[in-house]
Amino acid sequence: MMCLFGLCRYAICRIILLIGFLSTIGSSAYSQDESNNTFGKGIQLVASDSSFSMKFGLRFQSLYQGSLNVVTDKWNDQFLIRRARLKFEGFAYDPSLSYKVELGLSSRDISGGDLDQHGNTSRIILDAVLKWQFRENWSLWAGQTKLPGNRERVISSQKMQFVDRSLLNSRFNIDRDIGIQLHHSSKIGNQAVFQQILSVSMGEGRDITTNNIGGYDYTLRLEYLPFGEFTGGGDYFGSDLKREKSPKLAIGVAFDYNDGAARQRGQLGAFVQGSNGNQLSTDLSTLFIDTHFKYKGFSFMGEYANKQSSEQVFVVLDDFSTLKYATGNAVNLQAGYLVDKSEWAIRYTQVNSDDLAYSSLKEETQYTLGYSRYIVGHSLKLQSDLSYSDKALGDNLVTFRVQFEISF
Repeated sequence: MMCLFGLCRYAICRIILLIGFLSTIGSSAYSQDESNNTFGKGIQLVASDSSFSMKFGLRFQSLYQGSLNVVTDKWNDQFLIRRARLKFEGFAYDPSLSYKVELGLSSRDISGGDLDQHGNTSRIILDAVLKWQFRENWSLWAGQTKLPGNRERVISSQKMQFVDRSLLNSRFNIDRDIGIQLHHSSKIGNQAVFQQILSVSMGEGRDITTNNIGGYDYTLRLEYLPFGEFTGGGDYFGSDLKREKSPKLAIGVAFDYNDGAARQRGQLGAFVQGSNGNQLSTDLSTLFIDTHFKYKGFSFMGEYANKQSSEQVFVVLDDFSTLKYATGNAVNLQAGYLVDKSEWAIRYTQVNSDDLAYSSLKEETQYTLGYSRYIVGHSLKLQSDLSYSDKALGDNLVTFRVQFEISF
């Protein structure tokens, strides 16, 4: 009993000291904060000798989601922190040498790491990439970051037009990987812009700790902007928040070849193994075609995806379940119109699987109506959407989502 009393007294003393320390910090912050940082732009620091800079940012998304099964009339819902991120970026030694580090903190960000391929640890690192602009309009990236695949995936999850990305992205995107990327941009005529990105990566996705399982992954993306660059990089954020004064259009094509893909969807999905534990693999190729248009508050984005495998590999697992690589095609079309700080948007998505019986890919058509209120652009906003999902296998669903996002 005396030991228990001693522990309680020790804990109370520690709590009192912590409260006092936090109070001191709070009063100091209120009296001394004279920084020039603004909301949504992060905390920015530059060394006195200009040898490095760093911008630190924090953001999170609080989501409510409810789904109604139209066959059974059963309602399921949940509250969760959809994403929580820390981001660091700036330059090191010289402005031509920049970096970006992004860490994921929510359960959805770090889940899936309890595998040998991930070292049986949480997958906290999203991005850790160094960027060297060695010539004008030329830059070389090295590290882990998003591959130059479909536009919707490359657009930050902070800057989406809807609560979340479409089914096309969730079923076919090539996500993040570790390797090198070469970026180049050039002008054609007075205003047109032509951009090219070539990537060579490991092919198994992010935060892999084991040796390369299959071959390498090769990605090429080409982009053409006939009317010149979008205002403020608007070709890579949702909604026409800049209200383009003249029409802006981006047309992109990307092709990814994953040699000896070790996972069902290339960089994502289950690691495909035979019943005896031996690794099985095939080659996966993915084609993306996308376009993005903005003008005076109106925006439109369209995407097409097609993923194919070189061999129809069927795998029987230890529990006698059967699966194959997820292949098929999908189309996503979405449009919205912004008035002041409010936007209504619609989205149509169709996903087709090559083989419903054995593929993890589910055939589905989804219709979505969304509403967003941009309080401070994409840094402080409230978004909601209502979707009807028509499934080839399984019951149809009506889903309602509302999400609050804040980004410092």
